[in-house]
Amino acid sequence: MWIRSAIFYAGLIPLTIFFSFISLLIIPARRHVRYDIISLWAVCTIHWLKITCNLTYEVKGLKNIPKTTGVILCKHQSAWETIAMQLIFPRQSQVLKKELFYLPFFGWGLASLNPIAINRKLGTRAIKIILRLGAARIREGWWVLLFPEGTRVPYGSKGKYTQTGAALALEIKCPVIPVAHNAGAFWSKESFIKRPGCITVVIGESLPTCGKNRKQIMAEAETWIESTCEKL
Repeated sequence: MWIRSAIFYAGLIPLTIFFSFISLLIIPARRHVRYDIISLWAVCTIHWLKITCNLTYEVKGLKNIPKTTGVILCKHQSAWETIAMQLIFPRQSQVLKKELFYLPFFGWGLASLNPIAINRKLGTRAIKIILRLGAARIREGWWVLLFPEGTRVPYGSKGKYTQTGAALALEIKCPVIPVAHNAGAFWSKESFIKRPGCITVVIGESLPTCGKNRKQIMAEAETWIESTCEKL
């Protein structure tokens, strides 16, 4: 597994560098064009992961993705879901920390994916930025992907859920889609090794928001996500 994982990274590095230069060349293009081109990196990465580490995935509940855009609330266990969600959901804008833009090569391509980058040190100001830009993205026909735990948590663990995603959904009156998975069992937060197997992703039904506050919405999302993860 160590050798296979090393081969995976050996191929991922030049692939990332290649797409980073492509991202510079397509800066004048429209957002959706840049997204469609750079998201091919995710397609190649997931395929390369299958070839080198024999790690695949399956998705349950695809029928639960509505035609209208909204907020995705996803469990955060590894880097895998930040990549794979691009293959599972339509065009999306991920909420992420601004520091990722400063990573050589990787940050250049990341900027082309139309994310919502925030400085966590801004506190409530960061939340206002998410609400403003998130509402704009959804109105433009993009999904907004949030990891409500804020950071990756080890497989089998639970972080503190924030209410930002629920606040955004209430702000623009859009669907909230919870997503559970067990990627951390194969692509661990702390480990270099990528274990062979099949990651299971479960997409839940839209959570009703009418007549509820953000605390109630997030409580329902957290309960569903965590209980579903326990079954995987």
